[in-house]
Amino acid sequence: MTRIGVLALQGDFREHLQALIRLGAAALPVRTPQDLEHLDGLVIPGGESSVIDRLSRNYGLAEPIRTLISSGLPVYGSCAGMIMLADQIENPAISATGQAQRSFGGIDMTVRRNAFGRQVDSFESVLEFAGHSFEAVFIRAPEAVQVGPAVQVLSTVPGQNRAVHDRIVAVRQENLLATSFHPEVTGSNAIHEFFIHMTQGDA
Repeated sequence: MTRIGVLALQGDFREHLQALIRLGAAALPVRTPQDLEHLDGLVIPGGESSVIDRLSRNYGLAEPIRTLISSGLPVYGSCAGMIMLADQIENPAISATGQAQRSFGGIDMTVRRNAFGRQVDSFESVLEFAGHSFEAVFIRAPEAVQVGPAVQVLSTVPGQNRAVHDRIVAVRQENLLATSFHPEVTGSNAIHEFFIHMTQGDA
């Protein structure tokens, strides 16, 4: 059985665990470095990216996750998880001590936090992804404002006017997958199923 960990420090990790279990995976919460052992994949959920950054460092998870990313472990990040997988954050949160938040990195892209507005600006949009059409939920969502040549753009939403190009909301770079939106809250299995196939080498 495919073993997929879900980083369970903060955010909507329970919904990701449930989605993976529905698809037949062995889904495990990750809270310590030991929980990262013997995984076929890892999910970084939505939440507050700056809090995930701080807690992952406090719990000794940040460096092990970076090592797993560079070693080729399939990792999927949704919303805040997308920010955590970006090599660059355009507008990082700044702590009270003046330290800018960090990411795990791995995807050659620059992301903008809260690119689609605040909580009250949350919206849904029908997207095409890997041959599936489904309703995607955007909640304080980031977007990829710049991607490198190795990054595959998987989904976009239209720009707000003719001067704004389509906005990038789903990307893949080798073993890493990231989306701006929250597939775990819609009941659609498309993203999690795609990621499971990635962990099995079928996608």
